[in-house]
Amino acid sequence: MNIENIEAFVYINHYGSFNKAADVLYISQPTVTARIQSLERELDCRVFDRLGKQIHLTEKGRQFLPYAQQILQVYQSGKHQIQSKGLVPDELRIGSTVSVSNYLMPHLLLHLKSAYPNLTLKLTTAPTEALIDKLKAKDIDLAFIRKVVNPAIQAYPFCEDPISLYVYEGHPLAQSGPGRTSIQSIREETLVFFECGSLDWLRLHRVLESMEQPPNIVYQVDNLETAKKLVIRKAGICFLPALSVQDEVKAGTLIRVDIAETEGISLRTSLISLNGEHAGFVESLLEIVPGKTPNRLIV
Repeated sequence: MNIENIEAFVYINHYGSFNKAADVLYISQPTVTARIQSLERELDCRVFDRLGKQIHLTEKGRQFLPYAQQILQVYQSGKHQIQSKGLVPDELRIGSTVSVSNYLMPHLLLHLKSAYPNLTLKLTTAPTEALIDKLKAKDIDLAFIRKVVNPAIQAYPFCEDPISLYVYEGHPLAQSGPGRTSIQSIREETLVFFECGSLDWLRLHRVLESMEQPPNIVYQVDNLETAKKLVIRKAGICFLPALSVQDEVKAGTLIRVDIAETEGISLRTSLISLNGEHAGFVESLLEIVPGKTPNRLIV
């Protein structure tokens, strides 16, 4: 049985889309479709029902899923063991953007230290373009950035951080109960606008610009902690990445409000390296996404 067919099956189920799985696997959508067709021939059954743009596991697909996940885990664990048998350097230099340093990196560094006890870890925090330059100059070994298109650099999708509207405790939008509301419901609101300069924010810009009466942006900040504190102090409401507000959401000081028009907008973080270098470290990092099901294994 072809491991690539099993990988496509697990990824499609996880992301709920052939196109999304193709993006994550860096292959074309027809290739993903061909792999599923090949798998279905091998199993002699359909694994997905396709209803328009939506897909669902068939009963046979649900039965096969845990075995496919286990096969993929064993394969990737074995691959990691083989790659990690080589010479491990004494120091690993990692670069990351500010948000990754603040909200992901402590967990990732502890994971690496557990996997490589003798390793010294050095972290550099900088904007995406600066990190790319440092990687090309070999001043760092790996980096977590927003997006890159460069033939000399290998990029691995690491995680997606959904951008949602957050309001303070007691805000009228927080009292409306669960469910989605319209972007028009914030037209009278004072808005704290955080922006990190990433292209991922362009979709949010377009949504706001499409409103007949855009919200009143009183505070424009480039720091997540500042934005959060302004909302908590009831200065306004703000669109924020989910990872940055985990503690506040648990404490109940910030409440997420789902906006139909902004659903699906997220910050995408990739792990990058110079092609073929530090494969063992890359594979180890791709095994985890803090607080979630491992991104690479997708179980």
